[in-house]
Amino acid sequence: MSPLNALVQASRAAGEGWTPDPAHRLRRTRRTEALRALVRETRIHARQLVAPMFVFPGTGRREPVGSMPGVERVTPDEALKDARALAALGIGGVILFGLPADKDATGTGGWIDGGIVQETLRRMRDADLDLVLIADTCLCEYTDHGHCGPLLGDGRVDNDATIELLARTAASQATAGADIVAPSAMMDGQVAAIRRGLDEAGAQDTPILAYAAKTASAFYGPFREAAGSTPAFGDRRGYQMDPANGREAMREMEVDIAEGADMLLVKPAMPSLDILATARAAFDVPIGAYQVSGEFAAIEAAAQRGWLDRRRALTEATTSILRAGADFVITYAAADLATWSREAR
Repeated sequence: MSPLNALVQASRAAGEGWTPDPAHRLRRTRRTEALRALVRETRIHARQLVAPMFVFPGTGRREPVGSMPGVERVTPDEALKDARALAALGIGGVILFGLPADKDATGTGGWIDGGIVQETLRRMRDADLDLVLIADTCLCEYTDHGHCGPLLGDGRVDNDATIELLARTAASQATAGADIVAPSAMMDGQVAAIRRGLDEAGAQDTPILAYAAKTASAFYGPFREAAGSTPAFGDRRGYQMDPANGREAMREMEVDIAEGADMLLVKPAMPSLDILATARAAFDVPIGAYQVSGEFAAIEAAAQRGWLDRRRALTEATTSILRAGADFVITYAAADLATWSREAR
């Protein structure tokens, strides 16, 4: 029993009113905003934020994503404008998702030299922006069936064929200018195959951000609308993790590090805070978390109805992710959070 609890119990046993211990007035540092800011343990900095971008072919076009207020699909020239604005805010980076003009059974658009992500990467690289350029390395946006790789006869994804195509995709993205490739297909052996493919392509210095703990979550719905990647049949539970499995998440991360991952990503973020905290204690590599589309959309919807204070809710949600151990956060609110953190300073 702590000395404070002993004091309270002794006072109650004597029939006396409780007298607070003057040595334990924790409210002293909460009295003013200046005091709270002085002792704040976790802060949001723009450099910790990564903004997702959805790019599609064309010029001068923007299409709003209905389920994510403020989020748009954009053409490469518009993406460059947005990237310049994000860099001006001091944001750490962007992660690119492609919507190709044509899709096929193998996801060819993911690795071709003229792919939509490759074109956007080259534009941003030529602009010499102060941003880390991350390419999502998956095939679900490029296949006509919406799964993350070519299929076997029974409709399952062909794991071993997929990882070779992911390696081609990663090499193509690195050659086009990606600073980081981020495999998200959750295929067994994908990190090892991508590491080998990058090295063979002369991209030995390109790091891999592995979506190591990615669950088959209900929170991905708005993203699938934005990226046009809803499976034509079935779902992805056969290769994405069961949200109930924390120990399996640790195993996935251990395997990815052993295969050559330089960084880890936990997704979705808030439903996985326990996994994030455990990973932070277990691994010394950089760890990010993805505040996914459903998390963002839920806060936006509640804020539009007046049920939540949007700024406070987004700030608190992102702070909780950083407090749990994330070094950086992928979030659709990156621009707003960067603006608010600057105002707070």
